[in-house]
Amino acid sequence: MADVKLTHVKKIYSNNVEVLSDINLDIKQGEFIVFVGPSGCGKSTLLRMISGLEEISAGTLEIDGEVVNDTPPALRGIAMVFQSYALYPHMTVYDNMAFSLQIAKVKKADIDQQVRKAADMLQLTPYLDRLPKALSGGQRQRVAIGRAIVRRPKVFLFDEPLSNLDAALRVATRMEIANLKDSMPDSTMIYVTHDQVEAMTLADRIVLLSGGNIEQVGSPLELYEHPANVFVAKFIGSPAMNIVPCHIEQAGLQTLVSLSASASIQTTIVTEPSEQAKPAFFGIRPEDLTVVAAEDKSLFSGDVAFVESLGEATLLYVSIPGAEEMVITKQAGTLAIKRGDKVYLSASPEKMHLFDESEQSYLRKG
Repeated sequence: MADVKLTHVKKIYSNNVEVLSDINLDIKQGEFIVFVGPSGCGKSTLLRMISGLEEISAGTLEIDGEVVNDTPPALRGIAMVFQSYALYPHMTVYDNMAFSLQIAKVKKADIDQQVRKAADMLQLTPYLDRLPKALSGGQRQRVAIGRAIVRRPKVFLFDEPLSNLDAALRVATRMEIANLKDSMPDSTMIYVTHDQVEAMTLADRIVLLSGGNIEQVGSPLELYEHPANVFVAKFIGSPAMNIVPCHIEQAGLQTLVSLSASASIQTTIVTEPSEQAKPAFFGIRPEDLTVVAAEDKSLFSGDVAFVESLGEATLLYVSIPGAEEMVITKQAGTLAIKRGDKVYLSASPEKMHLFDESEQSYLRKG
């Protein structure tokens, strides 16, 4: 197994469109790294550059300490699991998993041992004699993963492997991939998805991309609790973090923030002293806003514009007087609150976020 290192990597197409710009990333042996971001952010292109299916326009890619920019895909020691399974329809599960080893002229006994070991790991042993058409979508994806495992690659690459599955199968297969990660602790795995739930549940570290740039790299909880900027704050979490334009009225150890003429909040976020008010962005996650009964215990109040009852939780969309943005609060269970009711909202200062005018987190600066 191997480390993967990208240094100043770029991807520029022939029409001078820059898809990826100055990517720098160190992936250690045994890490499960997830590339996540909106459509068109460059995450799949980055994965394909690591695999050798896309050329690198600038910069260097190292696998196990060796620069492989010009190394053919087959010689990089990489196995890739595609979104579309890419199984041979006329071959059994066993033959699909064994095919690459047969091409490499591995001994028959060794092939059998490796295929059966991977099949047992992925609970595919009862299906080894079946054709792909006799399998469910989740089982086919497991065969594709098994085909990668038997090759014993340096690095596993997963390109949105669950996107073709329905919701129930996605959950089940996600659990199997998590179990696979645990059973192969020394394997380096790089996984691409647009689904933040997959990213949060599978990743050791998340690489969040936007517009061809890395916005933040960190553990799932680091991105959730300490987003580097407004984009990360709104992308990670569902519902998204409330981001409200505001003004810093009093800076320093106790920073006073005004959301509107009638709503001011004191936070524990340290900002540089300033003699005049300056624009900023206040952030709070819906699940960190609590409905309280008394006005004197609230941060601000507003009228409920819309109620979504989800059973296990209730979402309240609250309009704050004088503020352009509604805020969302997520409360456990069901609430006897209806549209038009006035509510008082509170939050712990430790859960508050503050971003400067350029949408960068104040916490990341100190």
